[in-house]
Amino acid sequence: MPPCPEAARMDGERSAGRDSAEGGRGGLGDFVSALPPEVSSRIFSGLDVESLCHASVTCKGWHRVIESNERLWRHHCLTVRAVCQREIDCDRGNGYSWKITLLRNYWKSKVKQEWLSGKYSNIPSQFSLPEKSMYPMDVDTWGEILEAELER
Repeated sequence: MPPCPEAARMDGERSAGRDSAEGGRGGLGDFVSALPPEVSSRIFSGLDVESLCHASVTCKGWHRVIESNERLWRHHCLTVRAVCQREIDCDRGNGYSWKITLLRNYWKSKVKQEWLSGKYSNIPSQFSLPEKSMYPMDVDTWGEILEAELER
């Protein structure tokens, strides 16, 4: 599950012709539209992935600024790349944007990192696993996890 389910909901509402609570362009609470783009970019760059996704559905003005800023998504994507280098490089090589690449690999990187760090090495039963402990992974990823497990 990607970190931005709210963004998909907002896109659906926009296509259905419904406005956000802030109204159309630059609602009363949309101070971001009054700022220079580099300032708003700097503000949003301090957010983690999930907060960035939540901010993007706050109002249409914020959504527009966040969605159009590849630098914001690139920064987070490169962080995920530390765990999912092969996957990120493959997606970027296939022409995916930084945002889509991040969405495709965010939860996978979280779960993979927990497996690689040994968090699940001594689990007594499946009931001891946290809710988000599983994610569909390819054979190469499971190979990496198995190698890490054998080295412990």
